[in-house]
Amino acid sequence: MTFTSDSASTRFSNAVNYSIQPVDAVASTISVFQSLSVDDQLAVLWYAYTEMGRSITPAATGAARLQLAEGLLNQIKQMSHADQLSVMRDLVAKKNTALTRSYGILSANTKLAFWYELSELMVKGFVVPVPNDYKLSRDAGQVLEAIKELDFGQQITVLRKVVAEMGIDPLAD
Repeated sequence: MTFTSDSASTRFSNAVNYSIQPVDAVASTISVFQSLSVDDQLAVLWYAYTEMGRSITPAATGAARLQLAEGLLNQIKQMSHADQLSVMRDLVAKKNTALTRSYGILSANTKLAFWYELSELMVKGFVVPVPNDYKLSRDAGQVLEAIKELDFGQQITVLRKVVAEMGIDPLAD
């Protein structure tokens, strides 16, 4: 199936028209997020963490969880900006590389903490930032707005689910 702007609009408008239950809002948001292009998914994560990040922080980070991802984050920090972007794209696209396999073995909560820390490193300039003039696509903007409309627990569920499915789990069949 080819994804178009109309399909994202249709999915969200159908969800609103039928007064969906909260679980359906989460599932719908996840589904539409996953149908976005790789770069749009990265942009939604970036904006979600920067715009809502202050409320996500307590649930996303934890010293024990982040220690598990620290080596991967340090490897990424040592790369050129082009290579950093490539790694992030590989994670979203589920390309089979050493780094995506290292990410794949992390728990869902550690992956959530990884992306939070990655966004912090982007803000500090250690990791390639989103360009200042970057504009979200219409579809990505709709997904971001849908995430904002969810309650805190639902937001965490959406973010945890989407980042948990990124990378390659070398232990899976």
